[in-house]
Order: sequence, then structure tokens, then C-alpha cells
Amino acid sequence: MPMKGGDTDGYREIDRWDRGVGWIAYPEETMQRASHALVGDDGGVWVIDPVDAPDVDALLSEFGDVAGVVVGLDRHKRDAAAFARRHDVPVFVPQWMTGVAEELDAPVERFDAELGDSGFEAFRIRDSSFPPWQEVGLSHPDDGTLVVPEAVGTVAYFCAPGERLGVHPMLRPTPPRRALSRFDPDRVLVGHGAGVMNDARAALREALANARTNLPGAYGRALKELLS
Repeated sequence: MPMKGGDTDGYREIDRWDRGVGWIAYPEETMQRASHALVGDDGGVWVIDPVDAPDVDALLSEFGDVAGVVVGLDRHKRDAAAFARRHDVPVFVPQWMTGVAEELDAPVERFDAELGDSGFEAFRIRDSSFPPWQEVGLSHPDDGTLVVPEAVGTVAYFCAPGERLGVHPMLRPTPPRRALSRFDPDRVLVGHGAGVMNDARAALREALANARTNLPGAYGRALKELLS
């Protein structure tokens, strides 16, 4: 199984509910890069960290017209520019995120505490030089949706045995509790793997609380996945 990419004629749909949907463009890849389309309060569709796939625009059209494309992690430029050009919208990048806008071949619009008129509140999950990491989270207080592009995930190499949601292996020694523990979401959407759509509050609390305790099991599982 390739770490990233591969041969595909389609995508795997994930995380569908009445105000959004997700997809994985290369279902067989190890990284399981997840993309999402969320309906904002403005009625527009906000596309988060997208990886392109054949016919994915038909999936987006079920929810409305694209209002913008968002880069949630400095390493997640992915196919954001291609989506933005195709739908004639800007790529939205956090005001404080560096080294991203100049690498995007599309118009860029900066945002701060709120993502346009979407109703999604933006907050910093991490902004560090060691390890290099700039990540913004998105939360919709009325909808109960929490978007975490990288700090937590559901793929096997993020999770210790028994975990539904796990802290990124690099962050397990210093889990992002201050950034994430204040949220009580109905669903957690992540950048790697399908989201947690049921009992998300408990899954998030457990992931943050047990990140260090479960570190040996998580690292052992990640090593096994990478070597398999």
C-alpha cells in the first residue's frame, strides 16, 4: 500500500451529515488524507484541505456552491489552489500562518478569528518552529463540528490499540490539551482518516488525557504500520 497517492478512479466518502461531507481521494494510501466540505451559515460550501479526485465536484454540488478553500495546516496545501481556481474562489489562510500563501497559485484571503461568514470560529492549535508546525482549528458552536487538521487523527498510525481518536505521534509527549480540551463537540473531523461522528466528546477527552500513557502502544503500532 503506498504511503501517499496511488492509482484510483474515484474516492471514498466519509463523515456525511446534513451540513457536510468528507472524502479520501486515494482510499488505499497509508496516510488516509481526508478532505471535507462544510456548509457555512452563509450557505456556501467551505472546502478544507482538499485532495482532488475524479468527480468530487459532483459531491460538493450536493451541498451548494463553493465559497472558499481553506488550508488548515502549513503542510496541507495539497490541491487547494486547483480547487480554488476551478471554483473561482480564494484560498483562505490564517493571518498568522507563514510560508503558505506565496506557494499557492491562486488568490489568497487571510482570516483571523472567524472563517469569512461561515460561522466557524478559528483558533490556533499550534504555532511552533520546533517542530515546524502551524495548525488552525475550526469550531462551529451551534453545529457541534470541530475540525482538527493534524493534531489528532483516526488512522492506525495515530492511535494506540483501543483508541478511536489519537494524538499525532509527534505531539504525544506534549498533547494539545490547552487548545482542544475546552471543546465539547458532536463530531470531530480530522485530516487523516474518517472522523469521529458518535460520542465525539468522550473520544476527544480520552485522546488528550491518555496521549502520554498510551505512547508506547501508539509508537509500536505506528512502527508496525510503517514497516508493513
